[in-house]
Amino acid sequence: MYDQLTESDIKKIQEEIDYRKLVVRKAAIEAVKEARAHGDLSENFEYHAAKKDKNQNESRIRYLERMIRTAKIISDQSRADEVGINNRVELYFEDDDETETYKIVTTVRGNSLDNKISNESPLGRAVLGHRVGDRVYVKVNEKAGYYVVVKSIDKTAGDETDQIRKY
Repeated sequence: MYDQLTESDIKKIQEEIDYRKLVVRKAAIEAVKEARAHGDLSENFEYHAAKKDKNQNESRIRYLERMIRTAKIISDQSRADEVGINNRVELYFEDDDETETYKIVTTVRGNSLDNKISNESPLGRAVLGHRVGDRVYVKVNEKAGYYVVVKSIDKTAGDETDQIRKY
């Protein structure tokens, strides 16, 4: 399995890897050394906590490196009048008679609490490539779905506040 990532996603992931290797790794190794100096390791909570933090950092580095290695690179470019990745989209939900604004992002940056939806989610997949005024059917499963209308598209670049999701 692979993740669909944009060039900016790859750049942000690489920045996190570099930070973890150059800053976090050094601090974690120092913490383990310092805790080890406190004596008996079998009952040394500080040693075990420092070791756990170090291992979690190394695990995150491996995870991010594997994500880059196995990624399918996709473009975040779209035509001026179409919904694309990194665009804010205002959608009218017919069933609820409500309008919501979402940003379409890749799965590694998706955060529904922040109105960032994945391009692989049912809603994200359905609206990609559509234009203002289009009525789009969002298929949830084989038996259920709903209609949305694309009200507006805001062509924004990737925000600096976008973060790669932590698992």
